[in-house]
Amino acid sequence: MISYNNISIGEISCGNRVCRRGIPSIVFLLLFVASGVLFLSCSQKEQQNKIVFRYNESAGIASLDPAFSKDQAMIWADLQLYNGLVQTDNQLNIRPCIAKSWTISNDGKRYTFTLRDDVYFHRHKLFADGRRKVVASDFVYSLKRILDEKTASPGRSLFTCIDKNSDGYMIWAENDSTLTIQLKEAFSPFLGILTMPYASVVPKEVVEHYKEDFRKNPVGTGPFKFKMWKEGVKLVLVKNEDYFEKDSLGKSLPYLDAVAITFIVDKQSVFLEFIKGNIDFISGIDPNYKDEVLTRQGTLQPKYKNKIQLITRPYLNTEYLGFRMDLPSPLQNKLVRQAINHGFDREKMIKYLRNNIGTAGKWGIIPEGLPGFDSTAKSYDYNPELSKKLLSEAGYPLGKGLPEITLSTTASYLDLCKYIQQQLGLIGIKVKLDVSPPAALRESMAQGKVEWFRGSWIADYPEAENYLALFYSPNRSPKGSNYTAFSSKEYDRLYEKARRETDPEKRTALYADMNALLIEQAPIVVLYYDQILRFAQRNISGLEPNPMNHLVLKTVKKQ
Repeated sequence: MISYNNISIGEISCGNRVCRRGIPSIVFLLLFVASGVLFLSCSQKEQQNKIVFRYNESAGIASLDPAFSKDQAMIWADLQLYNGLVQTDNQLNIRPCIAKSWTISNDGKRYTFTLRDDVYFHRHKLFADGRRKVVASDFVYSLKRILDEKTASPGRSLFTCIDKNSDGYMIWAENDSTLTIQLKEAFSPFLGILTMPYASVVPKEVVEHYKEDFRKNPVGTGPFKFKMWKEGVKLVLVKNEDYFEKDSLGKSLPYLDAVAITFIVDKQSVFLEFIKGNIDFISGIDPNYKDEVLTRQGTLQPKYKNKIQLITRPYLNTEYLGFRMDLPSPLQNKLVRQAINHGFDREKMIKYLRNNIGTAGKWGIIPEGLPGFDSTAKSYDYNPELSKKLLSEAGYPLGKGLPEITLSTTASYLDLCKYIQQQLGLIGIKVKLDVSPPAALRESMAQGKVEWFRGSWIADYPEAENYLALFYSPNRSPKGSNYTAFSSKEYDRLYEKARRETDPEKRTALYADMNALLIEQAPIVVLYYDQILRFAQRNISGLEPNPMNHLVLKTVKKQ
């Protein structure tokens, strides 16, 4: 998933675009007052002995239909409302969910799932007895709905690995508790794809009753069920008393009575509400006050140590600069690309521009935390003398004769790009910065109109293949996500072999080989591997993130 609205240091998310701005003081005041009114209603609920977890979603939520869970804001909400066949734990291991077990055929093409018999949809008037048990045919309907072009789900392409015959996609129910899915060929990441909200089970009768309005009348099986949604103002979910999962002591989940989500856009207002105790958790931090909260080492400033919690861990998000490989440019020369990679100090960049949030990106596209990442592999350490040598070998001694290179970015990353511009200038590489709105840059990247661009990739599912697909020749943009137009027969051969490999160790070795090839050919400059940054009130426990930055609230407690 290419990211233009994640919530790392350096940006404010606004719907499907990223902006960075201040607001007039009167507007700030009005927002502050409005937010106070919203949170007052939440406080009143808690006074009625209800345990309510409160967070803000600055990016807004466009839909509560899991078929459209294309961004983090919707994924977080859908994780509370829905379940799928399988799920990931905090270490990204795939675990049972509605499917209590499964088998995979020897050829890796057929998956057979055995379902639990104690999972019910949220209570609804359309069910004959007020509620209905989930059966295998519900998954047949739900997965075929994603694959139906009329649904127009952005997740459809992820499931086209499923085989077809004269009757359609090969997904069928053997009986109420047995589901079978047949793939065209072995595809090792398939189980990981099934952990995504796209693969959630939904009830046919409710979806077809509401049609497009299912987006605001959601019914799933998750730990929380829908209560009310005033779009752009507040969304409330309440405890699902029929939820099937229990904790290790046998106690029913979730522990919370409700989840209240507000939609204040300005992150400074949100942070002030958090410091006042009116929000239980925030993710990421605005650059305007990062130094107020964090030290240069990425720890809490002393004044906040006993007031709030800081929760961090590696995040499956790789930030990079991509070279367009099919444009007439000096960047077609591998030596120039390698010189750029060695030409700036990533460690210093992380320390001073990001308060040590993240890891310097020296080891290729696969982020820290996924099999295939190898910090002992060849790396792009800061080495200006080697950069000068590579430039000389490329025919540009000390940069002489090398035309100015344009780096296209967004305002949110301008500080990082200015730093790189300055450091490369010291070795003779002249860089011009072109700042565009995120949507415009995304379109230019897709159409191959920019020679060097800033991008990032957040994992869609917990598999290195998701990152390596960015350089597979058939995925070349605008049809796919290969924005660099990188092309290598050897790379494509390794990629196709890895997709079919069912042995995890052999597959990881193939991933490492592909990553090494990318490091050598240098179609990108990896800036850093991101880090999850969460702040929570001291009375919150169980808010442990996994490396995909999923918000899992079913195990959260509030004292």
